Amino acid sequence: MMRQDIMVSDGRTSGGVYRYYVLVLLMLTFMFNIADRLVMSILIEDIKAEFVLSDTQIGLLAGTAFTVFYLILGVPAGRLADRTNRKNMVAIALALWSLMSALCGAALGFWTLLLARLGVGVGEAGGGPPSVSIITDYFAPHELSRAMGIFAVGAVLGPVLGYMAGGLIAEAYGWRWTFVILGVPGILLGIILFLTIREPKRGRYFTPEAKPTGADKGAEKQEPFMTTMGSLWTNSVFFRVVLANSFTNIPSFAFAIWLAPMLMRNFDVGSGEVGVYLGTVLFFGGVPGMILGGFLADYLAKKNPKWRPWYCSVAVLLVLPFWTLCLLSDSLEMTLFLYISGYVLLVSTQGAAISMVQSAVLPTERGTASSISSLSINLLGYGIGPALIGLMSDNWADAYGTMSLSYAVIVTVVFSLAIATFLFWWTGKAVNSGLAKV
Repeated sequence: MMRQDIMVSDGRTSGGVYRYYVLVLLMLTFMFNIADRLVMSILIEDIKAEFVLSDTQIGLLAGTAFTVFYLILGVPAGRLADRTNRKNMVAIALALWSLMSALCGAALGFWTLLLARLGVGVGEAGGGPPSVSIITDYFAPHELSRAMGIFAVGAVLGPVLGYMAGGLIAEAYGWRWTFVILGVPGILLGIILFLTIREPKRGRYFTPEAKPTGADKGAEKQEPFMTTMGSLWTNSVFFRVVLANSFTNIPSFAFAIWLAPMLMRNFDVGSGEVGVYLGTVLFFGGVPGMILGGFLADYLAKKNPKWRPWYCSVAVLLVLPFWTLCLLSDSLEMTLFLYISGYVLLVSTQGAAISMVQSAVLPTERGTASSISSLSINLLGYGIGPALIGLMSDNWADAYGTMSLSYAVIVTVVFSLAIATFLFWWTGKAVNSGLAKV
């Protein structure tokens, strides 16, 4: 007799080991996605010293450069994911951005490093949207938050790899070889992914009950671009959760890029030591936070689907005092403790946030929806945040010295998390009983 916990409403099974193999490969892809972005953080002080750069220039390299091609190619890539072979897209994108990340090690100065970082954005634009679309067709709706929580573990392991391995490699071989050594494995993973993942049937778990309110389109036929954009624009759950998660990730990316150099400046520790500290606390706090948050959101949503966004609202609000006090502490140990306490809460929201985006739209809109969500997150979190923080830090340096960077991040944290708290609560107002099954 088939176990009841692996059945969906129309009799199809949602069980099977292979789907977890796919999920793990896509999670590792996400890990390299984040690692290739954030390895720059642990190398900032070395690169800044060799090329004589300001914090504003570092912000441009660490965030804005990556975002430029994401802005240009993000939505077209998501659109392509809704009509083409998604696993091929992920494999090609992974190999491309890993190659460009490795080429960062050959930079001759600010402009050549900027060009290489632009190339990383070209590849990464094609990685996220098809990945989450594939997962949505491998896991049933009632499992989706936990599956997305496991996928989002890559967002934790990426910084662990970037910080810990990056810091130790940089101390042993220098910042240039760090880019090369961390870039090559991504190329190999792209080959494995291309050869071993099967493309799932699109819209496999789509049912009329899960269809967004007012949608009368099929699960297979992709509508014209403007029709899709109009559908997403009028989808209140999608629109609100994208805004909420974008503001949530602004301080997350600010810490991801600037925490390592802040620790080096304020506590006089080396890149290897900082890498080990950050890698350890992120792993032991972030992995359970991602997974348990997804399970908790699924559990609460069974009682009332509004609890997915409401849980996110409460968790984000609780992050604010931890991360503000973290930046004011004069103890390295207390700084790390306060940071990881807030980090566990913040990452616990990501499985629920991703699943809400995917569940609120039609199967033929998922890639486009994911690309718009990623575009919004990257525009605010990477494109604007790091450069703005660097600019504030440079302007306040004469008055506050090494603390100028900390104060710049504090302003960003308070502003962003206060808005995100309201937006997740507002998302809950748009959720109705029709989403209880998704």
